[in-house]
Amino acid sequence: MAALFELQFSPEEITAFADRFPETDDRRTIVVGEAVRARGHYTRDEFIEVCAWKTPRSRPRVASNSEATVIDATGRALASTDESTRFATMLELHGVGAPTASTLLYVAFPDDYPILDVRALESLGVKARSTYPISFWLEYLDVCRTLARRSGVSIRTLDKALWQFSKERGNS
Repeated sequence: MAALFELQFSPEEITAFADRFPETDDRRTIVVGEAVRARGHYTRDEFIEVCAWKTPRSRPRVASNSEATVIDATGRALASTDESTRFATMLELHGVGAPTASTLLYVAFPDDYPILDVRALESLGVKARSTYPISFWLEYLDVCRTLARRSGVSIRTLDKALWQFSKERGNS
């Protein structure tokens, strides 16, 4: 399945594309991530904030999750060391699809997770889908981690480069 993903530009260009990514203020997600890691779960307010950061239109759906549900699911996800379990448990939450689940993992563990995004997929030669099975996420995660490691960049730098390449191509 690894042949499914193919970087659409030279790995040597990763840093250059990432450097052109629009400047963002990541302070709030960093603060939330630190609190989540220290506590071992998201609060409902943090959960809604991160979900809305990824997909603003998801706010009403994700807001239907109770505090107890958010604490339980995110606590189980973050406590697990199994990637399938982490991802699947985030998907149990109402209004959370694969892109948002990846974002929740990214905010909690920014050095370990990419954000699943249609632009990033396009930059890896993959068309966006309406749903993403866990097997797809696991392959995407492996491809991104491997590519970042081989290129000597962080996962976030790779994320930014993938997004920026697609943006400059004018697609999506």
